[in-house]
Amino acid sequence: MKKVAFFVNDLNSGGIENYLLRFLQYYDGKIIPIVICKSGEFGHLEEKYRAIDQISLVKLKIGYLDFKAYLNLFKYLKQLNPDTVVDFTGNFAGFPLLVSKSAKISNRIVFYRGATNHFKESYFKKRYNDFLNLLIQKNATRILSNSKAALKFFFSNQEDSRFEVIYNGIDAETFLKSRQDLRNELGIPSTGFVVSHIGRYTEAKNHKTIIEVAVELCRKNKDIYFIMCGKDVDTTYSKRVVDEKLQNQIKTLGYRTDVVNILNTSNLFYFPSLTEGQPNALLEALIAGLPFVASDIDPIKETIPAELHYLLVKPNDVSGAVKLIEQIVDDQVLQMKLDLSLWAKKNYSHQELFDKFYNKL
Repeated sequence: MKKVAFFVNDLNSGGIENYLLRFLQYYDGKIIPIVICKSGEFGHLEEKYRAIDQISLVKLKIGYLDFKAYLNLFKYLKQLNPDTVVDFTGNFAGFPLLVSKSAKISNRIVFYRGATNHFKESYFKKRYNDFLNLLIQKNATRILSNSKAALKFFFSNQEDSRFEVIYNGIDAETFLKSRQDLRNELGIPSTGFVVSHIGRYTEAKNHKTIIEVAVELCRKNKDIYFIMCGKDVDTTYSKRVVDEKLQNQIKTLGYRTDVVNILNTSNLFYFPSLTEGQPNALLEALIAGLPFVASDIDPIKETIPAELHYLLVKPNDVSGAVKLIEQIVDDQVLQMKLDLSLWAKKNYSHQELFDKFYNKL
């Protein structure tokens, strides 16, 4: 049985953490997983991770130039002696992969889950980032990504046998197994048209634009309702919603474990991210059969059929998003045409895509 060390930042709900959780659940009993949290903290998903057979969860805080931490990591990996290490933190896998090579671990994988840098750039940070990227090229035995856009951004179309795109897989049957309508709980009438967004509060998710679109839509149409769901979304935007006197129409929810129920309550999914890898949240909405309006960034263009790119708008285009959402609200035939559930289940089959990743370990 393969012993694999997986590096993540923490175990809070997000694209990386949910992907790894689903992957490990699928291969429960077939891998001995060690999940190393580089922030030194776990998170909301800790309990679900601990339910996996033979798993070890490790807090090992690793700073950018924390040489003592890397020495401790070297000692830990030598003692652990895993068959494979996988680091999901993009260029920040540079030093862990170097340490893994020094510890004589033969299979060293970096898995890019975002298609741009997630830090405010400065001269020093860019040079440091370039150095980390060089460490990746020198020490990774496999360089994976969940989008072509990510490999293009980080490696400028450099390619060799180590590079491969493995898209996200979702077990649609399991995901859709428990579906409830939350309209009564949330005070939304059965006749209301519900637009939703799911994602924790980060700059990349573009909540600044989401709230502006929600406010404009709900001011113009009393039959439109908006759900914003994700960690810290409620604490960040509840006051704004009250100030706008739209608390009956705009529901700001915090972290929820019943994402499928949010989607089941919705009529449309709005996803104007500034940057993504390949968005699990959008895939889940597609599998749930929801029409969508999303941002016209390359990773999202990769995710949906080319003939539906007209549903994509500039991430910060409030008026464009409002106009497109209103068009879908008013056209029930179009709503039915935009049900991509069967297409998404076929193209993002978890069996096929998880197996591709498993075979690299």
